[in-house]
Amino acid sequence: MTPVRALSLSLAVAGVVFALKWLAYTITGSVALYSDALESIVNIVAAGTALVAVLVSRRPADSNHPFGHTKAEYFSAVLEGVLIVLAALAIVREAWPKLLMPQPVESLGTGLLVSLGASGINAALGWFLVSSGRKARSPAVVADGRHILADVLTSVGVLLGVGLAWLSGWWVLDPLLAMAVAINILWVGWRLVRDSVGGLMDESVSELELRNIRNALHEALEGLAAEGKVLEIHDLRTRRAGPRTFVEFHLVVPGQTTVEQAHQICDRLEGTLQTSLDGVTTTIHVEPDHKAKHTTFRIG
Repeated sequence: MTPVRALSLSLAVAGVVFALKWLAYTITGSVALYSDALESIVNIVAAGTALVAVLVSRRPADSNHPFGHTKAEYFSAVLEGVLIVLAALAIVREAWPKLLMPQPVESLGTGLLVSLGASGINAALGWFLVSSGRKARSPAVVADGRHILADVLTSVGVLLGVGLAWLSGWWVLDPLLAMAVAINILWVGWRLVRDSVGGLMDESVSELELRNIRNALHEALEGLAAEGKVLEIHDLRTRRAGPRTFVEFHLVVPGQTTVEQAHQICDRLEGTLQTSLDGVTTTIHVEPDHKAKHTTFRIG
């Protein structure tokens, strides 16, 4: 499923889940379920923001943005991380008075079942979005999925707290578990913001991806070296921008290599990387043999 369709589905489901959680609150009058319903509003705003970001990021390059608009997704992911943090603070704000003065809640059975059903829908949606986002290499979709899964943790904490308090009569369990869930959500929000800021700062690809790039280049260079066409590659650099991966390096060839021959070598290396990585853009700077550094990917 494309990122646009995935986020459109997320927006629609977020509206349904909010309606169910609000119904659970109106049935019970529980402040904990009320805060859980309010947290779902954040999901609606986040899904809408992520959808707009993905639509912007898919725009083709233009004169003002010659490298495209792919980084727009990171802004959405940062915003969602901030919203997760705000949701955690909202939970703490709602739970604190109940921690100081625990109060019983009546008629919880039906309300808890409705809220549990809504949480089940959210869990399935969150898992689907994270999985689809990783396949499509869309930070906005992955962020929305993680946000929804964080909401599921919130809901589970609220349900456990209210349910156990109802069964045991220890109503202080409700705010205590809500506080614990809020701390976990803060951690999720921090990781989300950190990963998104890394993308905005042109952070290198992961060690696993970098290893795959190096291995692919090594295999290609072995054949080219045997033909006497390439001496080495150095100054390898990578960065990620949404679903795109950018790879840059210097290619050292024998001094007598013609422009046409160098161009053919570059095409061969670019093809190798495109086969190994989805959405890769390669920039190669060709240099003569006296520019060799005798360091990275040296041949011979």
